[in-house]
Amino acid sequence: FQSKPTILVKVSMDGAPYLRKIDLNLYKCYNELLNALEDMFNFKIGKETGNKDGTEYETTYEDKDGDWMLVGDVPWEMFTTSCKRLRIIK
Repeated sequence: FQSKPTILVKVSMDGAPYLRKIDLNLYKCYNELLNALEDMFNFKIGKETGNKDGTEYETTYEDKDGDWMLVGDVPWEMFTTSCKRLRIIK
């Protein structure tokens, strides 16, 4: 049994007064990650829920080059190796 190294990234959310850190290796796909973020910050991703109250959130990440991208734009394996931080924006 060989454990994967941890990939700790900071997570911030617009309007939240604190940051969190998560280990990307705890998740196997985007759905698992997004569900964990929803539980952690108590929000729903707007596109999936179709909220009519205007509380739509997008999850973005900063890659190794310093560019901000939408979560889900690249294959999961590429995301886990290039993600430096996550930000949930309104």
